[in-house]
Amino acid sequence: MRCLAVLLLMVALPCAAEIKAGFLLLEKQARRLTLFNQGSPIKSYQVALGANPRGHKQREGDERTPEGVYFIDFKNPDSAFHRSLKISYPNRRDRTRAARNGVNPGGLIMIHGLGDRPDYLQENAHWTDGCIAVTNDEIEEIWEAVELDTPIMMIP
Repeated sequence: MRCLAVLLLMVALPCAAEIKAGFLLLEKQARRLTLFNQGSPIKSYQVALGANPRGHKQREGDERTPEGVYFIDFKNPDSAFHRSLKISYPNRRDRTRAARNGVNPGGLIMIHGLGDRPDYLQENAHWTDGCIAVTNDEIEEIWEAVELDTPIMMIP
């Protein structure tokens, strides 16, 4: 009887991979990325950011992660960092600000794994150039849960 109850429960509950995130929230100060589905958190991950994470990304090389609302606009299955999800930075406002200041806004801001350095996240929480890094196993979970055009809000 107990086996039947467990089997029924397994069939009734969706797998984590089947649940899609409708929205992502990055809290930079907490170094936390949370996936949401229909307004409820699905899962949170501790992340690594750049060496200079405070404030909105201003230019290429400043090692900051952008702030604001962006979208996942590309999925790279062959990333040097295992897998990666590209964030739509820079947007028009970012490009305008950078042009006004005479600088390159930078780009290629990603949520990515650790590649061939699986222990790097524990050793150093400040190593990306503005990207959001998680473990290889975590980027696999996030990859399955996130579709193109999923919004991501990045806050201080």
